[in-house]
Amino acid sequence: MTSLDLDSKPPWLRTRGLSPFNSSEVRRTLSAGLRTVCDSSRCPNLGECWGSGHATFMILGERCTRNCRFCAIPSGRPEGGVDEGEPERLAEAVRSLGLKHVVITSVTRDDLEDGGAGIFAAAVRTIRWMVPNTGVEVLIPDLQGNKESLEKVVDSSPDVLGHNLEVVRSLQWVRDPKASYERSLDVLQMAKRFDPSSLTKSSLMLGLGEQRGEIRQAMLDLLSAKVDLLTLGQYLPPLGSSLPLHRYVLPSEFDELREMARSLGFKGVMAGPLVRSSYKALDLMREAGVGRC
Repeated sequence: MTSLDLDSKPPWLRTRGLSPFNSSEVRRTLSAGLRTVCDSSRCPNLGECWGSGHATFMILGERCTRNCRFCAIPSGRPEGGVDEGEPERLAEAVRSLGLKHVVITSVTRDDLEDGGAGIFAAAVRTIRWMVPNTGVEVLIPDLQGNKESLEKVVDSSPDVLGHNLEVVRSLQWVRDPKASYERSLDVLQMAKRFDPSSLTKSSLMLGLGEQRGEIRQAMLDLLSAKVDLLTLGQYLPPLGSSLPLHRYVLPSEFDELREMARSLGFKGVMAGPLVRSSYKALDLMREAGVGRC
């Protein structure tokens, strides 16, 4: 696999900076010991989302027990236990920002017996109680495939439950060895089995050398797991990454893949070079014909 010169990004990957007023307002709200995945993962949409007063929150600490090659989040042994006050602070931030839809994600916590499922569930329920008109979406790790942990999250009734397949089957080596294609599909299928009325969601990164047929097969596998919503985006190596970029996927190719996914049966599809798992999450729910707003 050859790598590309990242200093020569194509024009469609250029993003605008933060809106100073809105970004400072968001940062003040997040100063209460909260983190956003926008900062931690160096998301290319940080300017657009924060400029609109939106953020995706990352709970359960800032250190991940896994080490996927594509990820910018620090890995290692987490320090300390679970912050039981995090759900309430998160709900306060959602209320303060006036968010219509919030996405909650986390690092992977294999060191916790339930993988952090209890905090996810508490966060969803607390937001429901404090900000009842806000849509709540969770983007969870695989919870080591534990049924009881997954059911704990599903029982809190998030509007959307997401778990990312990340890449096509042949590229699973870019993920931590503890993760697998089959386990991710199992998690998504179990979530739908626990609550058939819930919306499930997954995401694929492109530009790592996958073939069109492999992308289509991954879509079919996700549909077999009863996944409703799909996002497709361009892989962009974080600083210091050992995983090179294979190619830039053209915007026209993303358009074709969006239409392919819709024709195969996904209820909602977001596809584009800058699309990430939680990008325009409320719009994707509306495309599927659901949503609180």
